[in-house]
Amino acid sequence: MSSFDELWGQARTKAVARQRSSMQLNGTHSSSGGGGDSDYTVTSPDLKAVGNDAQELYHLLENSAFYAGAQTNTAANELNTDGFKTGSALWHAWDAWRSQSEALLSACAHIHNHLEDTVITHQKHEEILKTNFSVQQLDKHFK
Repeated sequence: MSSFDELWGQARTKAVARQRSSMQLNGTHSSSGGGGDSDYTVTSPDLKAVGNDAQELYHLLENSAFYAGAQTNTAANELNTDGFKTGSALWHAWDAWRSQSEALLSACAHIHNHLEDTVITHQKHEEILKTNFSVQQLDKHFK
């Protein structure tokens, strides 16, 4: 059996290894061709991937929540019909589950929609910057 210190050391070693292999927010990859220090960079495919994951989670949860609701309703009705007080307790539990599920569904939809809008907005801003700050445009100001 491992001691706490051994387990803690292993966890720290794994965390350090993950940090080295994860995305860095204070620089660019050498293959990007960028020069020098850089601000935080996220590509449109990165944003789309997160948005798609949020959308997939939304649909999976939505289907599961509705299925659970139908099953819970049936069980609660049968328990009430048979004179068990647990039927109303089951409805109470379902109401809490439904409320929490709706909050999570709303969050997933918000994340997906926000990231989708972010990608579109970013593309529009990039196009404006390219147009406004092209070499030819800048040269006009220095002649």
